[in-house]
Amino acid sequence: MPIPKGFSKPIQVSAKERAFAQVQHWIIDGTLQPGEKLNDAELAEALGMSRTPVREALQLLEMQGFVEMHRGRDTRVTTIEKEDILKVYPPLASLQALAAELAASKILPEQIERLREVNEKFARILGQHQPFQAMELDEQFHNIIVEAAANPYLVSFISNLQMHIRRLKYVFLQQPASAGHESVAEHAAMIEALERGDKDTAAAVMKQNWLRPMEEIYKLI
Repeated sequence: MPIPKGFSKPIQVSAKERAFAQVQHWIIDGTLQPGEKLNDAELAEALGMSRTPVREALQLLEMQGFVEMHRGRDTRVTTIEKEDILKVYPPLASLQALAAELAASKILPEQIERLREVNEKFARILGQHQPFQAMELDEQFHNIIVEAAANPYLVSFISNLQMHIRRLKYVFLQQPASAGHESVAEHAAMIEALERGDKDTAAAVMKQNWLRPMEEIYKLI
């Protein structure tokens, strides 16, 4: 039989990857509460798979700091405190600043245009008081810059820290912190710096764009 060409192959996801993604999501959005005991048999039944991939997923989640496995005792969702805000934001701000610095010499015109489009949507959504959508657009904006930096290690580290920050917002605020219009102006300043290849300004504004919300969220709690 003739094999068609140019088709998109389906993405195969292993049971371990599926379990990891779902349990991580439940931890981030608060479905699984800080300190809650996790039973691999119950998770396996809920996910429709055997206990082995669930256990492997829990081991990965422990490596990322989402669960604590006490051998011979139990596995629990890690607890988080208000002070964790001051621990997670600074390293992410530094990594994002590095991404902006690297992107300044590599970013393409079409990526600049995408940044402008996303920031315009971000500004409109802020005016409509839709915090969840605003958070998604804010992350999309930063992801374009990380993508332009073309460093897979940065992508991995930033993605992990970003998940922890999402969790902090859900647990402490029950909704994403309302991004102020300061972010729109900071995004615009970043775009201008990236367009002219000014890595120092791009990095400085990026760092400010992360540390300012850290202080605002900390005061709200």
